[in-house]
Amino acid sequence: MQMQSIKRLGLVTVLTTSVIGAGCASMSDTDRRVGTGIGIGAVTGALISGGRPGGTAAGAVLGGVGGWLYDRDKKRRYYYDSRGRRVYER
Repeated sequence: MQMQSIKRLGLVTVLTTSVIGAGCASMSDTDRRVGTGIGIGAVTGALISGGRPGGTAAGAVLGGVGGWLYDRDKKRRYYYDSRGRRVYER
């Protein structure tokens, strides 16, 4: 019985990861960074507040703002080389 649940959990994990990966393939860098910030912020807010919806929402908002600020800082630091490739950190 326990082996079946482990197999199901593995299958669900693989399917979830592939669907999320496929869904994020067409996102821009900004969308990915803000989305990641929202996810991390929501989980952190839920852990800190004990799962209350207000704490989770506040964490998601703060995480989204943090992701946007990180993206803005990253974009300030890249430039293009002579072949048109993006290079970070001047």
